[in-house]
Amino acid sequence: MLGEIADGAADRFGDLAVWDGWDGRYTYRELAERSRSRAESISAAGVSPRDVIVLRMPTCFDYVVDYVAAARLGAVTAGINPRLATVEQRALVARVAPRLIVDHPTVEPLPPLEPIRAGGDDPMSAADDVAIVFTSGTTGLPKGAVFGSAQLTAIEEIDRGADAPWGGGGPLLVSTHASHVGLMTKLPWYLRSGSTLIGLRRWRADDVLRAVAHHRIDTIGGVAPQIALLLRSPLLDELDLSCVRRFIVGGALSSPSLVTAVRTRFGAQYSIRYSSTESGGVGLGTAFDADDDEALHTIGSPRPGVEARVAAPGPDGIGELQLRSAAQFSRYWGDPEATAATIDPDGWTHTGDLARLDEHGHFRLAGRIKEMYIRGGYNVFPAEVEAVLGDHPRVEEVAVVGRPDEVLGEVGVAVITVPVGEAAPTLEELRDFASSRLSRWKLPEALVLVDELPRTAGDKIDRRAVSRVAG
Repeated sequence: MLGEIADGAADRFGDLAVWDGWDGRYTYRELAERSRSRAESISAAGVSPRDVIVLRMPTCFDYVVDYVAAARLGAVTAGINPRLATVEQRALVARVAPRLIVDHPTVEPLPPLEPIRAGGDDPMSAADDVAIVFTSGTTGLPKGAVFGSAQLTAIEEIDRGADAPWGGGGPLLVSTHASHVGLMTKLPWYLRSGSTLIGLRRWRADDVLRAVAHHRIDTIGGVAPQIALLLRSPLLDELDLSCVRRFIVGGALSSPSLVTAVRTRFGAQYSIRYSSTESGGVGLGTAFDADDDEALHTIGSPRPGVEARVAAPGPDGIGELQLRSAAQFSRYWGDPEATAATIDPDGWTHTGDLARLDEHGHFRLAGRIKEMYIRGGYNVFPAEVEAVLGDHPRVEEVAVVGRPDEVLGEVGVAVITVPVGEAAPTLEELRDFASSRLSRWKLPEALVLVDELPRTAGDKIDRRAVSRVAG
């Protein structure tokens, strides 16, 4: 599938740049030619259909070439972000048991590994398998979500429309590492649309803004922490960014203050997107023209082709948010137990997130099931508290975690960052600010100020690290 799409794109777009990045500029024709040549080399190295090939590279054109090359052979590609710790990288390699590991000259080689075993360790391995995308691993070792041609086609239909023609693309900034669900599952439609992928060796706010201004990029995608960093850049006042019309932001919930700041500073529309690796990067979203309540305080409604529900809601309407679509992953590689715990017999994917459905059909997040803490016998959902505290004008980012307490069992700790040049609010100010919208037991009872919240390699808030900071 992916090889055929690359060939079709080469026929249609020829000398148009498919990649323009830190490592060079390459055309659609070069992608097709180089991926065919690489497929021959990979095959000569002993890779057969259904074998796993691991790509351990920065975000670069070679990554795209080898991904397409492996697909031409019927092999399955698993990407590993070299920013992960060595021990984490080794664990992921062991999890998928690849036939071949492809490193990049710019990446330090791993220490000697056990001999690489033949692929096919997953008894459910299917000829349709194309990609293994590792989850974020914020609560443990990442799992490998498997996607086949059918899922990649469904993702394109949800993102572009079932009848979308070839072409129509433009410059598109690659905001996450190439191994992320954002490129691994969406590369087929990037190629069909004739997009030019703008690749940075590493995401840095100043470099992003320069690329946006130079390439006249009209839509900026990314995760909320990245967008917050863009607002801090001094280049905002130096570059012509009038081309920017839209922001599409996922990965972490955007605070109301962040959405408001972007709308004001760029005069652009802002859509919060809720999805996951398991959902194929498609799920819910707020409308670009949403009113303030939807835009600032919800994750919107399901996108066409996606079903969403709140399962077993309690008296407060809060239950687990579950998704179902043709785009969702088929299974975790080599882990049938985890697969069965995540996808139920009716095909619903259990996200582990808590939410409630409001009277307008919009979903409002309330936190992670495993992040909930109990204060004096009352359940507290951190996301609910974070959403309120994030409205405070002197709070830039906030994470709330539970801390053991001898009397109450657990109490809430707010870990915050503040905008540059602003004075940090006191705990009393935060409690007063939130008291009209939160029950007393949900108010934080300790405050920790940090320069930045700890994050994973995927730029998500590292809750375990936040708990350590909170004491």
